[in-house]
Amino acid sequence: SEQRLRGGGVSACAVCDGFFYKGQDVAIVGAGDTAAEEASYLANICNNVTMLVRRDEMRASKAMQHRVNSISNITVKYNTEVDEVLGEQVVEGLRMVNNQTKEKEEIAITGLFIAIGHKPNTDIFKGQLDMDETGYLITERKST
Repeated sequence: SEQRLRGGGVSACAVCDGFFYKGQDVAIVGAGDTAAEEASYLANICNNVTMLVRRDEMRASKAMQHRVNSISNITVKYNTEVDEVLGEQVVEGLRMVNNQTKEKEEIAITGLFIAIGHKPNTDIFKGQLDMDETGYLITERKST
């Protein structure tokens, strides 16, 4: 259902599309720095932001986790995944499932932002620069 509603309330860019949801309730899927940054951005313009984190902890840096946890209109749902995006033509809600208890919950939202699975654009540096297993460049402390 996420693919079906792309352009109808499902987006991969909060900065690009967030203003369409000013004063509305939205959700964001992801647990890394990008998701935390986008949730923080959306919290400034949206009524409520629900953040779905698949594991029992975020992968974001401690600073970004602190930022997210200090914003009153962001609710973080740990061990939670998308079960179904609700709506025919546009996003009208979200059914979430707790991946530990299998309990399902529905919330009314008008926008869903996907902030997972980003691949760094570093292919041109393969074999020339050190990278981790996901393709991010490895830097030396205090050099960047």
